[in-house]
Amino acid sequence: MGDSVLRIGLVLPDVLGTYGDSGNATVLRQRLRWRGMPAEVLEIGYGQPVPDSLDAYLLGGGEDEAQALACDYLRAHPGLCRAAARGSVVFGVCAGLQILGTSFVTGDGRRHDGLGLLDAITTPGRRRAVGEVVVDTAGGIGVGPLTGFENHLGITGVGPGSVPLGRVSAGAGNGDGGDGAVTGRVLATYLHGPVLARNPALADLLIGWMTGAPPAALPLPEVDELRRERLRAARGGTRR
Repeated sequence: MGDSVLRIGLVLPDVLGTYGDSGNATVLRQRLRWRGMPAEVLEIGYGQPVPDSLDAYLLGGGEDEAQALACDYLRAHPGLCRAAARGSVVFGVCAGLQILGTSFVTGDGRRHDGLGLLDAITTPGRRRAVGEVVVDTAGGIGVGPLTGFENHLGITGVGPGSVPLGRVSAGAGNGDGGDGAVTGRVLATYLHGPVLARNPALADLLIGWMTGAPPAALPLPEVDELRRERLRAARGGTRR
């Protein structure tokens, strides 16, 4: 870290802000502050320069047109890609997952080149995946079961350059039994929620990547109880 204040970039919230995923930036900032680590969120709107000096970059969800627009912008303004190359954390949700991948196909049949930070190709599925999701990360990043809400049509295949975030035990995720993709410090998922509010261990994994060491535990029993309730509810649900 070059600065005493950890800087979190909320990337194109005016374009990729459909599902409230900007809350992930708020969660990271607050969990850092609770541990006595100063942090700030920098909103990078459409038309603004994309700095390459931040500690983390967060991308949210959006419709096909918004996703294609955001991807074109980030390829034309490669600050995020330069930052990822030097080890900054990059976290994407839904459209963010597809943008970070190799390519994606929108509903009109057009293929778009992604940023190539994840080895993942997305094509439209036959039916929309909507509902609660549970992802077991035991074979991947190992932060326990994750819960979230999905709303997407994409089927994502993860190639050998990345690994899935985990295996889906409820819901659809990538559509092949897994969810998301991880390469180095670039991680993405289909889970909304915001997912970092619903899964503090995943937030702390990203914080550990940002700071270079696993963060100290936070005694927040009310958050733990809410997480247990959500996990029970999600496991009891069915895909719609």
